[in-house]
Amino acid sequence: MGFSKDQLLSQLQELEIDYSKYEHPPVLTVEEQAKYVSSSEGALSKNLFFKDKKHRYYIISAMVDTKVDMKVLSQRLGLGKGGIRMAPEEALAELLQVSLGCVTPFAVVNESARDVSLLLDQKFKNQTRCIFHPLSNNVSISLSTSGLDKFLQSVGRDPVYVDLEANPVVGKDQPPDLAVYVPSNSVVIPELPNNTPSAQASPPKNVSAEKTKPVASPKPSKSPGNVKSVVQNSGLSVFKNPEKFVEEILDKTSELLFSEVKGENVEALAETLRKRLTSEFTHLAVMYKNTAYSEGFYAGTQCQPKRP
Repeated sequence: MGFSKDQLLSQLQELEIDYSKYEHPPVLTVEEQAKYVSSSEGALSKNLFFKDKKHRYYIISAMVDTKVDMKVLSQRLGLGKGGIRMAPEEALAELLQVSLGCVTPFAVVNESARDVSLLLDQKFKNQTRCIFHPLSNNVSISLSTSGLDKFLQSVGRDPVYVDLEANPVVGKDQPPDLAVYVPSNSVVIPELPNNTPSAQASPPKNVSAEKTKPVASPKPSKSPGNVKSVVQNSGLSVFKNPEKFVEEILDKTSELLFSEVKGENVEALAETLRKRLTSEFTHLAVMYKNTAYSEGFYAGTQCQPKRP
């Protein structure tokens, strides 16, 4: 069991950290939160939860008006342009011990989040007080960055504030500036099974059974030693798998959403869109793949050149 909001607030009191508490109905966006918590009480924040391809996780806590470009952030972490994506909902429960819409810097209080990297917007430093959820989205608290720092240090964390809108050049002589904050350990979270249509292609219906019998194909000629396999080295290999093709589409959609949409817990909206669209997109991708297979099969069996 992870920390509850009451346990967290008790810990803040024990540390003599000054904070103000605002109770309200559960909220998923900063616009909803702003109805109950005035900006005069502090700077509202948006908190994003990402993972990279090696199953390492990151909490990005930023001011509402800060644009977080996932491609730029990924490069600055030394992970390439498409190295990070939104973490699955299962990771929220397993690592942060919170539900959807409750991502917060305070989640690192849980032992399960010990390998999760936390990056804070340096703009917070210019604010008198900042507002976060204390592990639950039906409560908001405001506190100073010095208070937040004191809490983080009490759980063995060194506060890390970075310019999340910076776009430094990364190259051979200019290493990624945030690579030092990449977690050293990976955590594999079993994701829920995705019941999507089978990618198994069926033979075209307009070709008779006699014509769909396997035909022995000539052995491929060996490529010269200096010519590499196009299939093995092509960046388009991801499109052979409909599920990966759809994941690529949704990752790009998430990148655009995170970089353009303002508001706390925008990851909740992105996760909802991902869940609603995955099955439909995969079904369409399978249809396209099967159609391409059928067209290719028909062309291969009906349009063979005459042998001399």
